[in-house]
Amino acid sequence: MTRRLKIHREGRRFLLILAFLIFVINVIVYLLWSHWAFAVVLVLSAAVLCFMTYFFRNPVRVLEVDNPDFVISPCDGRVVVIEPVVESDHFHDQRIQVSIFMSPFNVHANWYPIEGTVLRSEHQSGRHLAAWLPKSSIENERSLVVIETPSKQQVMLRQVAGAMARRVVTYASQGMASHRNEHFGFIKFGSRVDLYLPADSEIFVDFGDHVRGNETVIAKLKSPSDT
Repeated sequence: MTRRLKIHREGRRFLLILAFLIFVINVIVYLLWSHWAFAVVLVLSAAVLCFMTYFFRNPVRVLEVDNPDFVISPCDGRVVVIEPVVESDHFHDQRIQVSIFMSPFNVHANWYPIEGTVLRSEHQSGRHLAAWLPKSSIENERSLVVIETPSKQQVMLRQVAGAMARRVVTYASQGMASHRNEHFGFIKFGSRVDLYLPADSEIFVDFGDHVRGNETVIAKLKSPSDT
């Protein structure tokens, strides 16, 4: 597995505009206010720019997985839900839900968790409740992506916007191939990603675990050879 760090494409334009605005503000303060005021604004400006650059970081993680039935974490964050649920948006049957909450300090790129084909991808409007709340999965702005594996298992991903997040970006579209080590989306600021797995999946994480996108093995799907 190799790692490199760069700025995500979702943040490049934003950071350029932010840097220009910060420059203009600092010039105005320098010309019109005292040196002490300029020093304070300069330090605050540097802190804001550094944090936003850090937020839009895009670590390149290349993972080699021998078992095609392993489900890899789609994002960085903390596991806040592991429970059997009746999923009503697509499957209409019992699934295992694994939800990962991303704080503003986590990487917010979202990776494909498994190889396969995208059967469905759509955006759903909604509220902006705190992303760690259970009802945010069905009430908040969100996207839905369903992937079918070569063994005909189906996994659903749900990107959920949080109280701070105002934009859910989804690159996946119906008919596309999903590949590990590739992004299927990005969510700005605090948010979460829900995984809906077949009910007979073997789960490898516990509530409260911190996971890393495109690195941590979340679960193993039951393969035809297991029957």
